[in-house]
Amino acid sequence: MDGFGKINELAEHLAGTGTRLTYVADREADIYDLFVEAPCPESGADWRVRSQHDRVLEDGHRLREPLAKAPVFTETTFERPAGHGLKARTVHQEIRVLRVTLPAPRRPDRTLPEVEVTAILAGEPHPPAGEEPVQWLLLTNLPVETPEQALEKIQWYLCRWQIEVFFRILKSGCRIEKLRLEKIERLEPALAFYRIIAWRILFLTLLGRDCPDMHCDVAFETEEWQAVYIVTERKPPPESPLHWMI
Repeated sequence: MDGFGKINELAEHLAGTGTRLTYVADREADIYDLFVEAPCPESGADWRVRSQHDRVLEDGHRLREPLAKAPVFTETTFERPAGHGLKARTVHQEIRVLRVTLPAPRRPDRTLPEVEVTAILAGEPHPPAGEEPVQWLLLTNLPVETPEQALEKIQWYLCRWQIEVFFRILKSGCRIEKLRLEKIERLEPALAFYRIIAWRILFLTLLGRDCPDMHCDVAFETEEWQAVYIVTERKPPPESPLHWMI
């Protein structure tokens, strides 16, 4: 909620500039209060979250039931990277879309309004033998009226893999948790500094994978990569491709 509040506040400051901000989050953000947070849809931030709850609709049905019966709106294919004990593989999904109204939950302390959302079900109809299907239920305040708009929302969610890699570098590579800084005025500058380092490492990793034969001089001063090579390999530096530094 705090994260969305900050994005929403920034979006209101940008009102009239032609810039729109969208809050993208995973299942921990499936909170009804967040869905009604934007006070002004014309200037507030949009949002897209992955659903954790199979919410009840106005007619009493659960959201996934009518969504699963909806016609296939479009399809998409992408490469799922390896991670969490799973192998990298190609994923083909069918996309179904419904615009629905979510009734407000009952609260003893406040009354919440109903919320109209777009539900997007991305399901894998034919996963490989022995593999769990890759399936997500995404919710957004934005309308989805064309296949391009649906695929855009899927692409937003696919960005999470690179975000997870970035934070893995920040926590495991840079070991920021071991800093154990207690005061915010010390923690914030340290995080800002290490995020630059983590971004640089991620960028070089992706560059090294896509262009493995690119020379180190593209990303480093000659003295930098040669010094690292001499220290780690204990021999004179060769003509080194970029992937060696990764």
